[in-house]
Formats: sequence, C-alpha cells, structure tokens
Amino acid sequence: MERVKELLKNTSLFRRLYVLNLLCCRMIFVLFPAYVFTAVLFVWGLGLVLYNERRFKTFFKMRFGLWVGAFLGVMLVSMLICFSITLPVSFIYFLHALICFFVFYGIHTEPNFDFRFELGVIVKAIVYIVTIGNLLGLVCLLFGIRYMFDLNLFGVLKAEMAFIVFENRFTGFFVNPNQLGFLSATALFCLHMLSKQKLRDAVGKISNSWVVLGVICNFFAVLLSDSNASFVLVLGYFIAFLAYALFSEKKGLTALKTVLRVFAVIVVSVVLVFSSLMFRTIFNTGFAAVTAQTNSMVDIIFNDNTIIEEFGEETPVGEEEIITFEHENKNLDSGRFKMWNECIELLKLSPVTGIGFGNIVYYSQTRCNGAMKYDLHHNDPHNGFLTILVSTGALGFIIFCVFGFRFAKHCVQHLFLKGQEYKEDLFPCMFSFLAAYLLYSMLDITVLYSISYPVVFFWLIMGYTSTYIVQKEYMLNSRPLFGSKKLKRSLL
Repeated sequence: MERVKELLKNTSLFRRLYVLNLLCCRMIFVLFPAYVFTAVLFVWGLGLVLYNERRFKTFFKMRFGLWVGAFLGVMLVSMLICFSITLPVSFIYFLHALICFFVFYGIHTEPNFDFRFELGVIVKAIVYIVTIGNLLGLVCLLFGIRYMFDLNLFGVLKAEMAFIVFENRFTGFFVNPNQLGFLSATALFCLHMLSKQKLRDAVGKISNSWVVLGVICNFFAVLLSDSNASFVLVLGYFIAFLAYALFSEKKGLTALKTVLRVFAVIVVSVVLVFSSLMFRTIFNTGFAAVTAQTNSMVDIIFNDNTIIEEFGEETPVGEEEIITFEHENKNLDSGRFKMWNECIELLKLSPVTGIGFGNIVYYSQTRCNGAMKYDLHHNDPHNGFLTILVSTGALGFIIFCVFGFRFAKHCVQHLFLKGQEYKEDLFPCMFSFLAAYLLYSMLDITVLYSISYPVVFFWLIMGYTSTYIVQKEYMLNSRPLFGSKKLKRSLL
C-alpha cells in the first residue's frame, strides 16, 4: 500500500503515462481502452493538482501565475453567466485546464527536479511508437491492405474508422490523417532533440539506423497525410530554428548584418514554403504511382496469374481505387471558414466574458445557423485562439495573450541574449516548436480546450521551457511583489 501511495504522488510518472496514453488514444486498435484509462488518469491528475499545491505551493511559485489565475477566474465566470445544460462539459474542460497549468506548465515549481530524464523517456517512446506505426502503415499501403471499420460502442458512439487510407489520404494505424501528420511532426521534433548531447547524456542515444528510419518514415507520413496544418508545423519549426541559428551568434553583429540576416530568413522562408509545396505534390504523385504498381503486383500474385501475362494485358482500374494522397475536399480552408464565421456570431452573444466552451455547439444549434455540430469534424472551430476567444470572451483572451506574451518575452531574452550557450541544449528546439505551434494552432484543435495529445504535449514543452527561465532568473523568486513576502515578483 505504501508503494502505491508513493507512485500516486509521483507527478513525473503521471506526466509520462498521461502523454503516452493520449498518444494511444490516436491509434485505432487501442483507442477505446486508452480512452477508458484517460478517465482514470484524469482523476489522478486532479489529485496531483491539489497535492502539489499543498506541498510545493505551485500557484505562488508559478511564473506569470497571476495571469493564469485571472484566466481561470474568467473561465468560471463565463460558465456561470452563460449557464446551460452543457455546464458539465465546460466544467470538465476547466478541470483539464487546471491539469495543463499546474501539472504540466507548473513543472518548474517542483524543487530539484531534473526534467531531462523524464523528457528523454517520453521522446524515445514517441519516436519508437510513431515510427513503428508509420513503418507498418507504409508496408500495408504498398501491399494494398485497407479496411473500413464500423464502430458501435453500446449504441452510443458510432463511427467509421479507416485503416491505412481515409478519404484518399494516408492515415496508417492512426485515427485520421491530421492526427497522423501531427504525431509524425512531433516524432521528427523528438528525433532532433535526441541529437542534442545534453539529452543523450541523460537517457542515452538511439542507434543511427533508428534515426535514419525515423526521419524517413515520419517525413513520408507527413507528406502522404496531406495535412496542411502539420506541414505548417514542420516548416514553422525549421524556420524558427533557422532564425535562432542566424541570430544566436552575436559576435561582430552590426545593424547592417542584422538587416541582412532578417532579409535572409525571409527569403529562405519564402523559397522553402513554395519549394516544399511543390515537392509534396511531386512526391505524392510519384508515391501514388508506386502504390498503384505494388498493389497491382499483389493482386497478380494472389489471383494466381503470372506477372508476365498480367503486364501484357491492360487491366482497367476503377477511379475509386486510385489513391492520390490529396484532399477530396478541394476547398483551401476545408470548411473552416464557415465555422469561424459562426464563432464570430457566437461571440456577439457575450463579447466580454464569452459563452463557455460547452455552449459553442449548443448555441450554434439553438441560436445561430448550426454550422457547429455534435460530430467529429464540426464540434470545434479548429482554431485554438478563436476557441479561447469565443469561450472566455475578449477579457479572457486578452489575459491569456498577456500570459503568452510574458512567457515568450522571457524565452526570447534567454535564447538570444545567451547566444551559442544553448547550442547543444534543448532550449532552442523547444522554443522553435512552441513558435511553430502558434501557427499550427490557427488551423486545428489546439492550445487548451481539448483533452488530447497535441494540447497536452504543447503544455509539456511549455513546462520544460519554463524551467530554463527559472534557472536563469532564479533571483526573481526571492523578490517580493507589492511588499508581500508571500507574493513573488515572478507571478507577474
């Protein structure tokens, strides 16, 4: 029993299990048991919020905690003002926000905690799980193994789950192409972090063969998923890291050289974006041709015909059997503009404090045009910042932006003022990921109002990044705010 109690007090163990379990929620063959386990972990996380506050004084030690507290207060106010039958939904996401802020972002409040071992365990697991999943998915794709599962959970949850290909896009062993794209992008990010010496010193390195296999499989998966949001995430990460590489070396940096480097970043970014889009189109077209040939060869073998005989004949292929790895929906926004316009109308109902997240679909159906629906594709605006704006109004959105701006300001100060000090460390990688995630958040279900792997992974990286701020601004913890010994200046 004592052993169990000690495990329940282990916040690091909870974070590892929670992140990896939410990743499993995106894998089609284990998602149901993973969702059940998520409920258990959710309760455990709430217990840790209270326990850590009691033993670590998490809120009073949290960087920019006043803004966090104010934002949580607005969340509660919006729920009470716009009271409806969906209040339980809003309250669940309020509790989820507590876990994100106090258990994940609040990592830096845990005394004498070496986060590198925890991070190493998580990123290694992500690399192995996602890479193996993508490798098996690509093999199944080449052999023409595809299937559509009709899921029916006690008549309550009904859905179609595609195996390998979903709506003409590669989805592999994961629930949909967009999730596959994000998982593959984070696997590439994790591989980059594992190349840093300080992380290898903490958890050891992975073999070179796994690195090569991981980069190839996950890069292919991002391209074949045709996920524009994930593509933006990968490009944004590369551009942000490029900016760090150019500006971290300040020796001999004059005003003219600064302007030239800024111009170089802009030019490289533009060239990279357009060339990458062209490459993705060419690659997907070529891979579609390869897939068609390998599938034909498999059909020949299993139809007991010789390859020579079949290649001598022209076998018509139905149009529905051709996989081109392109969106079936040719709209650039994939239907997002309609939902975003609906959210603007919803915001007018309560512009100051918002309507609460639980009311977004409910009010859309009862008070607006019904663009938001209770299904997998229309239950969220697919824009993390717009979701916060509608849920908490202008007041909550401004407070959240101030919190984000304060955090970003301190990150930039440490990253660029220290120059090459972080060259072999993880800080530049995590900063680049967070910067890229801001762009990604404008196109998908992100930031806060989702109990999912992308959201929790974002707050995990924010928590690790905040530890660097604490290490370099340790004196701020001892400086009182407003003459109070209890309230520290770091709260502001």
